[in-house]
Amino acid sequence: MTPVLATPETGIAGDFEMIPMDDRDGFIWFDGKLVPWRDAKIHVLTHGLHYASAVFEGVRAYGGVIFELTRHNERLATSAKLLGFSLPFTTAELDEACQAVLAANGHTDAYVRPIAWRGSEQLGVSAQQTKIHVAIATWEWPSYFAPELREKGIKLTLSKWRRPAPDTAPTAAKAAGLYMICTLSKHAAEAEGWHDALMLDYRGQIAEATGANFFLVKDGVVHTPTPDCFLNGLTRQTVIGLARARGLKVVERAMFPEELATADEIFVTGSAAEVTAIGQIDDYHYPVGPITRLLRDDYEKLVRRMATSAAA
Repeated sequence: MTPVLATPETGIAGDFEMIPMDDRDGFIWFDGKLVPWRDAKIHVLTHGLHYASAVFEGVRAYGGVIFELTRHNERLATSAKLLGFSLPFTTAELDEACQAVLAANGHTDAYVRPIAWRGSEQLGVSAQQTKIHVAIATWEWPSYFAPELREKGIKLTLSKWRRPAPDTAPTAAKAAGLYMICTLSKHAAEAEGWHDALMLDYRGQIAEATGANFFLVKDGVVHTPTPDCFLNGLTRQTVIGLARARGLKVVERAMFPEELATADEIFVTGSAAEVTAIGQIDDYHYPVGPITRLLRDDYEKLVRRMATSAAA
């Protein structure tokens, strides 16, 4: 197929040649063993496909070292329990498997995707008889957004879709079904020339972008929404720690769309997005300010330092 290159207009920087995920070489760890990439298949009548009974993680490797690997796999197990099933592998076994598939594929700077789902033994809303499957893949993925956007920030628009209330969905889980409205939001935004969408929650408060947590800087103070109906990202937690280590005040609280008009800086965080500056949200424009730059650089230094230390 003809390569689709990343550009500042699309903001896409995932796979520079956009090779289909089922048309690659390498290995995937599937239910306890490494299998050729093209052989990692499931049946079309798999419960996870029809009823979204799947959980996953997004993890990054730097210099061959997977950042916060154990915490990600612990969260995978927690997400599975929130969806009513248990993983057939321990966290230690999953940690070892992630390292094995990274090495088998010869990747150093890469994205790591563990996923667990209900199988095809039973198809219907009831799924007690299904087998739980786990797979892990890795692929090279330098940056979620195009590097050209680093110095001017990405552009967001408000989504019409809202994050659900915690009594209507398992919002603390990184569950596949919860990303349906993220895909809808991002597609709508990209169709209008934006890079991503900002989602509010069921109360009309600021929640997150479609795959990253939200931060706003005002008068030198870092503000971020309380994650009570969306994922408390591990990168979010890391960046909060980095900010406080710098002596910056970090406030977790309810945040409202009206605050976008007076923000000094805005950025988002995530395993894929890392620390990404926001240059525009609808009619509001923001500089890539000093606190965003500081935390972006501190995060990059942290992950590289951990990789160097592990290799020593």
